[in-house]
Amino acid sequence: MISLVLFGSLVVLLILNVPVSISLGIASLITILVSGDLTSGYIVQNLVTSADSFTTMSIPFFVLAGEIMGGGGISKRLMNTARAFFGRYTGGLAIVTVVVCMFFAAISGSGPATVAAVGGMVIPSMLEAGYDKKFTLAVIAAAGSIGVIIPPSIPMVIYSVSTGQSVSELFMAGFIPGILIGLTLILYCHFYCKKHGYKGDEEPFSWKNAGKVAWDAKWALICPVIILGGIYGGIFTPTEAAAVAAAYGFIIGVFVYKEIKLSDIFTVIRSGVLTTSTIMIVIGCAAVFTKVLAVEKIPTAVADLIVGLNADKIVILILINVVLLFVGCFMETLCAIMILAPIFLPIVTAVGVNPVHFGIIMVVNLAIGFITPPLGINLFVASRVGKAQLSEVIQGIVPFIVVMIVDLLLITYIPAISILLPSLFMG
Repeated sequence: MISLVLFGSLVVLLILNVPVSISLGIASLITILVSGDLTSGYIVQNLVTSADSFTTMSIPFFVLAGEIMGGGGISKRLMNTARAFFGRYTGGLAIVTVVVCMFFAAISGSGPATVAAVGGMVIPSMLEAGYDKKFTLAVIAAAGSIGVIIPPSIPMVIYSVSTGQSVSELFMAGFIPGILIGLTLILYCHFYCKKHGYKGDEEPFSWKNAGKVAWDAKWALICPVIILGGIYGGIFTPTEAAAVAAAYGFIIGVFVYKEIKLSDIFTVIRSGVLTTSTIMIVIGCAAVFTKVLAVEKIPTAVADLIVGLNADKIVILILINVVLLFVGCFMETLCAIMILAPIFLPIVTAVGVNPVHFGIIMVVNLAIGFITPPLGINLFVASRVGKAQLSEVIQGIVPFIVVMIVDLLLITYIPAISILLPSLFMG
């Protein structure tokens, strides 16, 4: 009954075209009033506590870093480098978008921050080159989800805290899956663009020109080395790495590339605040929705149902993937991991699944949630950055979801994709 009230009211609100974040909050309030288990003050409390987190604090820093790097020339030089090497291929700008997102993932650790930083730069370029707007916005939303798979990854840190697994192993395990997803997105972009006649740059490739562009981008290219080196070297945490990225971007943008004037800093901060506020409202309302789910024991009921089936490993993993894909449509990623990881981990380890491997399965699964309606945060950020209706992004995103689900199945049933690097380098 409570599940019907919660999800039924959410569906009705979405049909009435109420913004998703507000729909989540109202649906939670209706459920609280009907059940009587909680007070309405619980909503206000969780709106505040969801933002009062050391981990969540990295989001405004990474968004700010993205804004500074976009305005300060770092993101532009990353794009120029990728374009020099890949721009000549069919659908070159789409391929460049995915490559830059993969590279930026090693800086941001956040899907929305990656979309915000890269999208503001590549969306105008792709539209100017004649690319379909729905495809353009979908590319950046999908590629931005790689931001939580290639380390540093905030969801992996949350999984580590929730399950006691090594965050270093999880980071190491995320490289190959992140690259796999990037390559499959590139392949889809190539064939889509070939079908629709989107050609690459006409200028012929030159190693001399590519080397010149790469040298000009050296301060941008070294940024992931500093971020990942600092994390793996134990110098700073991923959240502190976000602040380092913002500070590094400021120094390079203002004093090295000199593309940001000190008088422009407040404009950059304002843009970052507007993007962050949009994201944080969604996260806050999603956190309330998630807590209501937990209080009403809906995730636990789902887990009990799976255990009661007495199925084998393949079936259990399929069922968990289906549950996580559904949960990703409604739950904020960090909350979903905190609630479901401790529930599902004993189930999968009992059938022989490596805990680190399952962590990657979970993160990739919930990364798809970044681009699945109605909650898909990357969809909101892409529509905001691209100054378009959310419906335009959703119309183009379906093929990318299919591609990523295929990747998810490969990662699920070929454990070596995830655990090869940790086994080689960390024993």
